[in-house]
Parts: sequence; C-alpha cells; structure tokens
Amino acid sequence: MSLIAGLSHTVQFTNEGLNSTPRIADRVGSILADVVRFPANEIEQWARRYSYPRTDHHLNTVIRPAAQRQGYITRDQLLHICRWKSPRSAPKAEANDDPYVRELTKISFATTSERVRIETLTLLTGVSWPIASTILHYTISENYPILDVRALWSLGIQGTYSFRLWEAYVRECQRIASEACVTVRMLDKALWQYSKIRQQNLRNDD
Repeated sequence: MSLIAGLSHTVQFTNEGLNSTPRIADRVGSILADVVRFPANEIEQWARRYSYPRTDHHLNTVIRPAAQRQGYITRDQLLHICRWKSPRSAPKAEANDDPYVRELTKISFATTSERVRIETLTLLTGVSWPIASTILHYTISENYPILDVRALWSLGIQGTYSFRLWEAYVRECQRIASEACVTVRMLDKALWQYSKIRQQNLRNDD
C-alpha cells in the first residue's frame, strides 16, 4: 500500500496563512481571481498546444509510483525532477547527499502542514519554490499546480515566492480547474503555453 496514497485527492489548506496578514492575502486573492488572461473555455485549446521541451513520462510512470510507495524520494529521483523542471539549476541539487534528501522529503510527505510540506523542500540545495512545487505535483498529488513564471504571468501575477502566494495560487488553480471541468495539470499546461505564445521575450528555466 502507498504510504501517501491518502494525499492523492484535493489538497486542503487551513486559513492560518492567509488570515495572519489579511491585506497581503486579499491582494494575492484579488490578483488571482480577476486577471486570468484568457477565458476558461479556452483552457483545453491552449493545453493541446503545450510545447514544453522535456517529457514528463518518466516522472509520471516511474518516480510518482516509487515516491508514493517509499514515502520519500532519493537523491537520484530528486535530480530527475530538477533536470526536468530547471536544467540550469539542477547541478546545484547535486550537492545534496542521499540520506539528507530522503530525510527531508520524508518529513515533507508525512506532515499535515502545507507550509511545512513545501518549505521543507526548499531546504534542499538547488530546490526553489518552483522545483518544490514540481516535487509535490509528481510525488504527492496531481492537484498541486506547478509554479512557473509563465503560468504566473498568464494569471497576471508578479512578486516574490512565499507561502501566502503559494497557498492562494493552489486554491485558485483548483477552483479554476474545477469550474472548467479540467485537471489542474491541464490548466498548468494552458497557462504555460499561453505565455509561451504571447510573451515570447521571456526566458525561463523554472
């Protein structure tokens, strides 16, 4: 039986992070809700045009089931995820030794605190917020969106990565996906591709 199979459904957040600083939370929520750059009925159309340069087949078919069986990921599995998400940043992650990767990801996967879950992963050398979100998506639940500067641009968001932004972003991506009757991953692809076409001067690696 999977050690983290129970986390494969909709991700649940408490209100603690948002309510602690209402003005910041309100601003993030407003940005997310009001300035999606294309209508929901175009999500599938944009997702079909998805042209990310690297396939996630290995992440879906090998790393996801292994991580859910183990309850952690290994250094090699971490490096696979990093190389898919951010080839330029991936060499930094090679500094992590295997016991450290296993221990930190075990804590991340086991906790019931969403803040601990993602911020623990950023303690790993070379693991940014976008890479941490990618780890969560391909190990714990497909209902975690993948943070990416392209996706954020397509939602009209600018700013520094933080737990407050992440919490609001997850909630809003799940809301949009649910109302549009698409998966969170399909929404991810649509947001990324829309920026790829409309914001061609942007270079992003994570």
